[in-house]
Order: sequence, then structure tokens, then C-alpha cells
Amino acid sequence: MELSRSTTSNHTQNSAGGGCPSEVDDKTRLCRFLCYGSEGHVYTAREEGRTSMENAGALLSMLQEGRGTEVVEEIKRFAQDGRAVRLGPSFFALALCSQHSELKTRQAAFKALKEVCRDPAHLFCFIQFKKELKEGMKCGIWGRALRKAVSDWYNEQDALSLAAAVTRCKQREGWSHQDLLRLSHTKPAKDAIALISKYVTKGWKEVQVAYADKENSEEVVKVLSYLEVVEKVKHSCDETEVITLMEEHKLEREQLLTDHLKSKQVWRALLKEMPLHAVLRIVGKMTANKVLEPGSSETQTVCDRIQNETALKKAKIHPFSILLASENYKRGQGYQGKTKWEPDSNILIAMDSAFYKSFLNMEPVGKRFVVAVDVSTSLSSIVPGTSVSTAVAAAAITMIFARTESDTHVLAYSEGAMVPCSISADMTLAETTMELVKIPSGSTDCTLPITWATESGKSVDVFIILTNNPLWTISASPVETLKKHRQVFGANSKLVMCGLTSIGHAIADTEDSGLISICGFDLGALSVIRSLAEDLI
Repeated sequence: MELSRSTTSNHTQNSAGGGCPSEVDDKTRLCRFLCYGSEGHVYTAREEGRTSMENAGALLSMLQEGRGTEVVEEIKRFAQDGRAVRLGPSFFALALCSQHSELKTRQAAFKALKEVCRDPAHLFCFIQFKKELKEGMKCGIWGRALRKAVSDWYNEQDALSLAAAVTRCKQREGWSHQDLLRLSHTKPAKDAIALISKYVTKGWKEVQVAYADKENSEEVVKVLSYLEVVEKVKHSCDETEVITLMEEHKLEREQLLTDHLKSKQVWRALLKEMPLHAVLRIVGKMTANKVLEPGSSETQTVCDRIQNETALKKAKIHPFSILLASENYKRGQGYQGKTKWEPDSNILIAMDSAFYKSFLNMEPVGKRFVVAVDVSTSLSSIVPGTSVSTAVAAAAITMIFARTESDTHVLAYSEGAMVPCSISADMTLAETTMELVKIPSGSTDCTLPITWATESGKSVDVFIILTNNPLWTISASPVETLKKHRQVFGANSKLVMCGLTSIGHAIADTEDSGLISICGFDLGALSVIRSLAEDLI
């Protein structure tokens, strides 16, 4: 069967070599844990459970085998490369390594602290995990190594960046900067850090007294004036003054008082510099609160920002992020809560434009993909936790691969039949959705796409199967069919089973390292697929 979406015929052998992927080993389990918080082959969208020792069997095994420095290297790789869907597991793993009996492991963990914990919220989370891991033990956590690592975290920061960070995120997880500076006995390495330390531990009045008549360095003067602005805003009731100071010094929402955030003008000023992903998240609330009104200059400014190619690229906004925001905005109501709004047509047009422009941000994996959509049931359900129908989600996912990967086949399948999908790189989301939903339905057989590829002589690196059915209801497991495909082509083929409406159940447990089950769908799911394709998990 000929497919319209096959832009290359150069089917070279998989670089990983032939045959079936190995069974899941401790390294793979660790990488899955660092990527999405579970060692198993199931990724559940939007699940943010507290990381615990129960999920970290492979991590413990590797530490016991003396592979602690290897574990730390993996933690750094996932935390720094943006591979981790959830960062909590990286902080947990680093905390565990920092308390291991082997000196080499502890040293590597503390040395990596600044690279892994890049902002105060991360640092507070790491410290809390250390505290929880020591519960029930007589010794405390504040040994010499931790005191030095925390002191270095503060001392090695750029002073002005640190001043902004400590005034934006003052406390988290039950810890504050005052706690950390006191318990780590931090000795400031330079005058500007000493100033910030005094501000955090003693307050602004003591800083004013201490620095009033001193000959201060240029760096200290800059930090002093910045902290003075933060304090002035904190005590100001003058809306105009607050906005002027915000705009001049690029202050953020976290540095303002609750009363300031009752002002529409303050919000309009915040929107000018707010990170784009945050703008997309709150645009509905801003419409509801009349901060953004139809035809206003502020609304036009936001529309211009949303669809600015340079801004989209700089913020690394993913098309699926825009889709989630756009569908929620179109709905006119927050997914949780009572906030309602009348969607502004200009904002919807800007989001639509941004969706297509953001495909330019996508970097290809360079693998051979088959994206197969199960149309055996109506694709009219909603993906749990979103405002997106499964039809639109499936269309968006196929578009992401069709527009990004040069060797992608898009299939639609139902009872005993494979139907060609005319998905081209220039089609709109609406056109792609229509192409998928026009196909007649039947019963589910997830083995069909793999059988089609094998019989068509097409070696595939990654099969992505999207179904509206809960994964646990699928009777014919595609695992055996996948093994046959690998044997025929000597390829290290992977399989991703996406149950768009599933909420935690997967197809039968497997020790095959080339299989991942995804329950529901979110931006993290695309990150998981990419990591699997690149042999990272």
C-alpha cells in the first residue's frame, strides 16, 4: 500500500545493530527514573507523585555495585539537557548519592550540585530530600561536605543574579535562604555576596545601616540599588511608581505584593516581559479579568509576542504546548476552577499562527518512524487533564513527526484494514484531523501497523501507535509482531503504545527495553518518545 508521507527511501540498517533490544537493565531503569520518575515502561501524563525509595531500586543497586559516579553523570545529563520530564527524581537521586557510603560518590554528587540545582527552588528540593532520607537516623544532614557545597552554591553565583533569585524565590519545601545560609555557615567569598547574605539573614534596615557610609565597589553599589528597588516596591501603594520600577529593573510577579496583583495596569506591565510559556498559561485568566480586552493595544502586544518567530525560538516553545494552551483558551473556561472568559478572536488567530511557526523549533531525531492512528472507535473523547479531543491530539502528533522527521509514514488502521493517510507537511491541523476522522471504524488490532511495515519491506526504527482505547483492553499484544519485524530486518526497532484516554493502565508487563507505554498525553510524552528513539531510556 502506497503512503503519501514517505519522503525518503534510504532505509539503511539501524546504527545500533541488528536484533532485539536487550532486556531492561539497571542503567535503563535508572534513566527511566531520571526521565519520568518510574523505573517501569509506563509513562503516565501529568502524574506528579512524590519521589520515594520505592521507585529507585535500580539506583540503589548501582550504588551498591560501586557505580555511584556513573549515576551522578546520568543525573547531570538528564537535568542539564532538558531530557527530564520531571526534575524531582534528579534531585532525589543526587541527594541519595550525596549520602552514600562511598567517598567518590559523595564527592561527585556535591560537585554536581550547582549544575543540577540551577535555581533556589531546586536547591530547596534537594535539601528536603536529604532531610527525608536521613529521617530515623541519629546523625543530621549538615556535615562539612554539605556545608561547603551549599556555601559554594551561593558564592559562585553572579551577585546581581543571586539578588534577583533570592528575592523571587524566598522559600520552598519548608526551607528558606536564611535557613541555608545559617546552617551552612556560609562565609561570603566577596563583598556583594556578603551584602546579599546580610540582607537575607538580617533584613534591609541592617543593610542600610551597615552600608550607608562605606566606600562600596561598583558591584556592591549595583546590588544595593537593586535591593533598594525591591524594598521600595514592597512598601509602595502607588501603582504608577510600582510599574515604573518594574519596567526599569525587570522585576517579576514573585517580587510583588498580592495587593499589586489586583491592578490591571500592573498585570499589563508584567505581560510585556513575562516568559512566553507563562503568558500562554495565563492568557485565559487575563481575558477573564479584563486585563486583555478586545481591540486594546495590550492585547495586540500580546498577540505580537505570541506569534513572533524569534521569541518562539528563544523560549523553545513546542507546538504541542501551544495546542494545549490554544484549545484551553478556545474552551473559555479553566480546566480547574470557576474562571470563565469570552475567547478573543485575535488571540486565537495569534495562537494558531504560533502553532505552525513553532515547528521551526523542532530538531529531528533522524530515525525512521511509523505513526499509526487507531480509528476503530470514535476519536471524539478528550485527552484526560486537557481540553484537547483525541482526534486533534492524534492529528497534532502525526503533524509533529510528519513535519520534523524526513522518513515518516502515517497510517490509519481499524478492523483488519490499513488505510493510507494523505498527511503532507503543508497541511493544517484541521485538514489533518479531517483526514483521520473520515475513515470507517471497526475493532482494534495494534499489530496491523507493524505487520504492514514488515510485509511492505520497510525497516522501522520507532513505531508510535495512538489509540483511543484504554491500553489494558487491547487483546492482541504487538510485542511478538515487533520481535518478528526486528528479526526480518535485523533492526533495533522500538514501540511506543499511546493510550490517549488511558489513566495508568498499560499493556502486559514486559522486560523488553524497546517498549514504552504512554497513558494519556502531554508535552512530556513527546520528550519520552524522543529519549527512547535516541536510546537514552
